[in-house]
Amino acid sequence: MSNQETAAAPKVARGLEGIVAAATQIGEVNGREGRLNLRGYDIQELAGRTSFEEVAYLLWHGKLPSRAEYEGLTQELRSARELAAPVLEAIRVLAPHATGMHMLRMAASMLSIGDDDTDNLDLEPNRRRAARILAQMPALVAHSWRLHNGLELVQPKPEHGFAQGFLYMLEGKEPEPARVAGLNAYLVAVSEHGLNASTFTARVIASTNSDMISAITGAVGALKGPAHGGVPAPVLEMLNEIGTPDKADAYIRRELTEGRRIMGFGHRVYKVRDPRAAILSQAAEEMAQLTGDRSLLDLTKAMEETTVRVLAEVKPGRDLFANVELYAALILHSVGVPSELFTPIFGIARTAGWTAHVVEQYSDNRIFRPTSIFVGPQDRKWEPMEERV
Repeated sequence: MSNQETAAAPKVARGLEGIVAAATQIGEVNGREGRLNLRGYDIQELAGRTSFEEVAYLLWHGKLPSRAEYEGLTQELRSARELAAPVLEAIRVLAPHATGMHMLRMAASMLSIGDDDTDNLDLEPNRRRAARILAQMPALVAHSWRLHNGLELVQPKPEHGFAQGFLYMLEGKEPEPARVAGLNAYLVAVSEHGLNASTFTARVIASTNSDMISAITGAVGALKGPAHGGVPAPVLEMLNEIGTPDKADAYIRRELTEGRRIMGFGHRVYKVRDPRAAILSQAAEEMAQLTGDRSLLDLTKAMEETTVRVLAEVKPGRDLFANVELYAALILHSVGVPSELFTPIFGIARTAGWTAHVVEQYSDNRIFRPTSIFVGPQDRKWEPMEERV
């Protein structure tokens, strides 16, 4: 490429940063003000007041459900929990050999089994399909985990709601109300977050007129990457290593001096505290009041205060504050789920947003087709193999 051609070439937006690729009515992320808007509702309006099922309905239909609509949705979700027999059989074979997001990626791809209309891109069938997929994702995670650990499957009871049913499938016993409330708060907080990497992946796949199951499988693959969905478990490891609030300052300074990032801090969009961190810290407070155990919560809050102070001193002007992963680790640990399931549970919650975006993509579709700039060599000539070096 000549100097003239290089100068004339458009600037590459690495990571598509700053590129507006879609118009959506589903979610708005305001990084400067630290606000998350779901269908016109500030997430703070919904937190502590709505069930995850209500938020899923809101994302799919653009409004919170009436009593009749809510009861209809919960019945639909409960009746769709059971996996098709071939899916269960495949999970039994695969689960001893895989776990976590590897297993969820494989299992999610099988949710088209038994759906004879899976390639229908009409909106109403896909809203119903979204409910079925959401209902079955917890079963994929819970059943796979139990089989991987040599345990038999547990089916939820008909009266179980979404969060309660997942914990029952995972553990085989009735979960305490405080744990159900904590998990519900987490699911609501992370259900949707604009055009993030996994949601963008789902919309790109849907834009090719591929089916919703393929789009969700691709989204799971994107979420698997630790740069997107894999941080809560390392946050917990960090908190355990710090141990007590008085050791936080020394730990943070050592990590920064040695060039390592502080897990649970900083966000590509938010320049203030992540609003989801505020929601989950409040949910953790409520859990602590019910359980009487606030040792990890107090450590997390002290660690957040210390980290913000040290980061402002060491990296001034960088706007590094707590993100959702800091308190996601706390709330999921307090709920009592295994750390290897933190990201799969994130995937369960985000399925509500993914499916809403797929339906929105189908409603006004155009295939995503960005361009690229070729920066490789030019005018190369073929040589016989014996002359190549």
